[in-house]
Amino acid sequence: MAYPHGHEAAIRYRGFLLLPQINDTWLVRPERSPMSFLGFRSSDNSLEQVKKRIDFLLYEESANRNAA
Repeated sequence: MAYPHGHEAAIRYRGFLLLPQINDTWLVRPERSPMSFLGFRSSDNSLEQVKKRIDFLLYEESANRNAA
């Protein structure tokens, strides 16, 4: 997913920045700090899989918040 001249595109999604890496992985970081999630790397190749993972994490967090 390398872009010419070293440019990379950052994708914003639900409070996260999704940064494509050269080795076809994704670096996921929160847009703002503090946030309840730390940045992580995802080995999922497709953008849709990374978005589904973020949705799942956000769903779990809201479920845990409602259970307390």
